[in-house]
Amino acid sequence: MSTERGAPRLLQRLSAGNAFPIFVVVFFILIIWYVAAFFMNLDLQRDAFANADQAYSTSDLVEGTMSQDRPRLPAPHQIAAEIDKTVFELSPSSKRSLVYHGAVTLEATLLGFAIGSALGMLLAVMIVHAASLERSLMPWIIASQTIPIIALAPMIVVIMNQFDVTGIVPKATISAYLSFFPV
Repeated sequence: MSTERGAPRLLQRLSAGNAFPIFVVVFFILIIWYVAAFFMNLDLQRDAFANADQAYSTSDLVEGTMSQDRPRLPAPHQIAAEIDKTVFELSPSSKRSLVYHGAVTLEATLLGFAIGSALGMLLAVMIVHAASLERSLMPWIIASQTIPIIALAPMIVVIMNQFDVTGIVPKATISAYLSFFPV
């Protein structure tokens, strides 16, 4: 007879006390989000009712602010519906599909990872076999990693654009920069 216990069931894990605080925080974030969406979209809805010369109640205002076509701040259910539409309903080849944009991002990321890995391995082999390269290159390589990518990325894109290098190459260059040092 085995003394090992099976994996705890979902209900047991939830009642263990670790999930309840997370649910409470998420619940309050959603409440704050809905309230903010109501107040940020309120004047747009009042203007829409005024332009239509339509009388409205508070419930009409709430319903209207939560179902606007182009709100200032969309409600969580509107974002969930849009994600559902752009992931599952649109063709993956459509430029409005999140799947399409995910594939474009993955393409640039994988190309950059391949370039960064090759560069990282080449530098590693060169540094291991030549002590002078270690002394001369390592400080520069380490210093290059102290610059935040959020500061470098726009400069890389602008500089490459000056030389008519557009498309996937600037994105792959940023990805390569991020991946070459850990390799």
